[in-house]
Amino acid sequence: MQSEQRRKFSRVHFQEGAMLQLAGYGLACEVRDLSLKGALLTCPAGDGLPSSAKRGEACRLRLVLSGTGDAAVSMDGEIAHVEQIGGQLHIGMRCREIDLDSITHLRRLVELNLGDAGALDREMAALTSGD
Repeated sequence: MQSEQRRKFSRVHFQEGAMLQLAGYGLACEVRDLSLKGALLTCPAGDGLPSSAKRGEACRLRLVLSGTGDAAVSMDGEIAHVEQIGGQLHIGMRCREIDLDSITHLRRLVELNLGDAGALDREMAALTSGD
């Protein structure tokens, strides 16, 4: 089964700089896409990423939303995968905890980019039910 078919939460394309905290390191990265349950990030290979970064390792993402003053999405989670493609590291992050303000901003971002309020409502219901 392909990952897109298994995916319960829609990804929306999103490009914005962010900061990833991982193993005591702060890494400048770029968010490539977002969902209610995580993000896909890229950062330059060799940009301070610990060589021991591995699946399941705890991390924290902070994404300041441009054009909104100081609004930000912050989430705690874990590394789902790390791949080097060319000179870039692609890092999949799975969200485990997010505060109310951040989920409100994230929900609005997904809603605006998804364009389907019904699908977003189903995803929010799945998120709150623990699916």
